[in-house]
Amino acid sequence: AHRLQIPAMSERLAISEPAGKRVPDVSVLVVNYNTERLLAPMWDALMTARRALELQVIVVDNASRDRSVAQLHEDPRFAESRLITNSVNVGFGRANNQAVEMASGRYVLLLNTDAFVAPESLETTVAYMDAHPQHGVLGVQLVGRDGQAQPSCRYFPTPWNMFLLHSGLSRFFPGVRTVDDLAWDHASPRECDWVPGCYLLIRREVVDKVGLFDPRFFMYCEEVDLCRRVKAAGWGVVFYNGTRVVHLGGESAKSDGPLTTGGQQIAELQVESELLYFRKHHGLGGLVGFVLLAWFSDLINAAKVLIRGHGNSLKLIGQHSHVLGHKLLRTRLGTEPTR
Repeated sequence: AHRLQIPAMSERLAISEPAGKRVPDVSVLVVNYNTERLLAPMWDALMTARRALELQVIVVDNASRDRSVAQLHEDPRFAESRLITNSVNVGFGRANNQAVEMASGRYVLLLNTDAFVAPESLETTVAYMDAHPQHGVLGVQLVGRDGQAQPSCRYFPTPWNMFLLHSGLSRFFPGVRTVDDLAWDHASPRECDWVPGCYLLIRREVVDKVGLFDPRFFMYCEEVDLCRRVKAAGWGVVFYNGTRVVHLGGESAKSDGPLTTGGQQIAELQVESELLYFRKHHGLGGLVGFVLLAWFSDLINAAKVLIRGHGNSLKLIGQHSHVLGHKLLRTRLGTEPTR
């Protein structure tokens, strides 16, 4: 077991609920980090979509440096929410784990602050899950601000498909499913390996049986790991086509400093999570295979850069190789998180 200390937090409880009030249909978990400007529009879209559903909303602030906490306290629209304020950023997965301890709904919905639900999103997804008890987790069609489809129905990463993706060689192996494959019909529900956590609906009984997130994943790969555990426990993971959610993406990362600083930190977190994931689900041999193939893809990409005369990209490729080796040692070969 891996137990990580969560820092002290303060909590604002919701307005007292009258006796006999029915169990919430959905407990909505929102993790905020420096996205003050998104809180109100995210909330307004959510409240429009609640319709006849009983909602419980739990917001975790991960030590934001903007006025997020002040807004959550001062804006009357958030009065019925529950608020957890962390003294340090504990990461996406651990923050959701804190929130789910308060959740009492039949379903738990993970909702990003940069994800805006459509008016029908909650009712249709809850109705679909009610009608299909074999599914434990549901995701929806995600689109960007421009309406373009984002990967929403994903395959599990393997050392081989990750190598093909990063090296650009996937077109030579059309039979290999890449993680973010979009070349399929989005017009009907479809079982898949995993769905992104910006809108992820999960049954409460699934949470009770398999838990929510492995706290070793600070950010990235936590949804992949969760969906693997859900499927191993006998439930399905489904992509539902009946609604769209607008997902901006990367808003918290943008707030964490310039790309040269914040972007590098995000890249390091992603590499670390990949190492932890492959060691957990593919063993030491799978981890070694992933690392060797990742270094090989860096060599291939470096050769492409030199041939094309884009030498300024070599630095980024070199940084990735260095971070991979550094994190491999720091995580003790993918067995322990660094934060």
